Amino acid sequence: MTARAQIGVTGLAVMGRNLARNFARHGYTVAVHNRSYGKTQSLMEEAGDEGDFVPSESMADFVASLERPRKVVIMVKAGAATDAVIDELLPLLEDGDIVVDAGNAHFPDTIRREEALSARGLHFVGTGVSGGEEGALLGPSIMPGGTRESYESLGPILEAVSAKVDGTPCCTYVGPNGAGHFVKMVHNGIEYADMQLIAEAYDLLRAGLGASAAEIGEIFAAWNEGDLESFLIEITADVLRHVDAETGQAFVDIVLDQAEQKGTGRWTVQNGLDLGVPITGIAEATFARALSGGVPQREAGRRALPANAEPLQVADRDAFVEDVRQALYASKVVAYSQGFDQIAAASAEHGWDIDRGAMARIWRGGCIIRARFLNRITEAYERDPQLPLLLSDEYFTDAVGNGLSAWRRVVARAASAGIPAPAFSSSLAYYDGVRAERLPAALIQAQRDFFGAHTYRRTDREGTFHTLWSGDRSEQEA
Repeated sequence: MTARAQIGVTGLAVMGRNLARNFARHGYTVAVHNRSYGKTQSLMEEAGDEGDFVPSESMADFVASLERPRKVVIMVKAGAATDAVIDELLPLLEDGDIVVDAGNAHFPDTIRREEALSARGLHFVGTGVSGGEEGALLGPSIMPGGTRESYESLGPILEAVSAKVDGTPCCTYVGPNGAGHFVKMVHNGIEYADMQLIAEAYDLLRAGLGASAAEIGEIFAAWNEGDLESFLIEITADVLRHVDAETGQAFVDIVLDQAEQKGTGRWTVQNGLDLGVPITGIAEATFARALSGGVPQREAGRRALPANAEPLQVADRDAFVEDVRQALYASKVVAYSQGFDQIAAASAEHGWDIDRGAMARIWRGGCIIRARFLNRITEAYERDPQLPLLLSDEYFTDAVGNGLSAWRRVVARAASAGIPAPAFSSSLAYYDGVRAERLPAALIQAQRDFFGAHTYRRTDREGTFHTLWSGDRSEQEA
């Protein structure tokens, strides 16, 4: 087979086939392959006229159709399936070839794979791709890791097919080995928080206003015209206004209230714990999904637990809607701030040297968490690339501060009315914790020293100390 394809895609489920079509639409000759040849034939029948495709039935023919250095994009299920495809590819590849894993891999797997392939002279590029099926076809946000050398060859192709904002590609080199998939994982964690916050805002509006789903959809549509403009707010308005054809009811009212997850939120929370980074909004959003699926516990709770709650009575409809809007904006900023803290911590831990401003820039288009205020985040890191806390940037200090009273009212009213708002309330608690002059952690450390001789430091002099609690309670330097 003549080697003429500039890039190849193996794995032609919806994401893979749409990404292959995107490459072809941008003028690249694309080799396509799938374990079952039927999907390759289906792609050729339905989209073969969109560009120049080279279909192959075997992996050997697929690899042979690619120009050197070969660029192979793997779009299969994360985990064992990805390892199986890599194992099939390896005997067919040569020094300098590039293998791109564009699935939702866990970044430690990417680090392992990159190490193994680099030892064989190959480039392994763990690449986050966000935007869903539509993004893959029309332009996603792309987060490639790996070597800088591989990006010199691969980057121009990925930038060409990525989303564009103000003419700037939503794709950039992220960092070595697992950096790309790590950033995509945190992106998904922020997505969890964002979705939970939107759901809590909807719940509060519905309880407080007694409005229909469609009416609340109109509120979200109006919000999408301002600072909250984002993909998730936009689709929320559409979902809330949608009517179920079979029952005539609001679509949201016939969907079972049990949210599922594929694991990226859980990975983000686990890594936050490993790094010691308080990503409380993401954690509460992940636990809220778990709680929603805890059917036996929820059934027992409904039967046994009293509410002792006050009705959520709204005297001024417009003022209440504005309070919820401001609380939503402030809480969203906290979620992004925590996510960028996590990226900074992991970058330092692994030596990735990730540019947080660049990550905000490539998230402005194509991806699920694209939002207007990502421009503001980009600007904040341009002003100070080492910014220790996004919330401390002057723009966000003012923006969140202006809504602080509304945020407190919303959290207090939700608690009084017995309406669960874990992401709103934990975000506010984080805000108050990070701005506090002094925290009760002093007592916790004293307790730890009492029962486990874990020592403590003092405010008035250097050193580490231990009090002889079971003895004469004198203090000694540890």
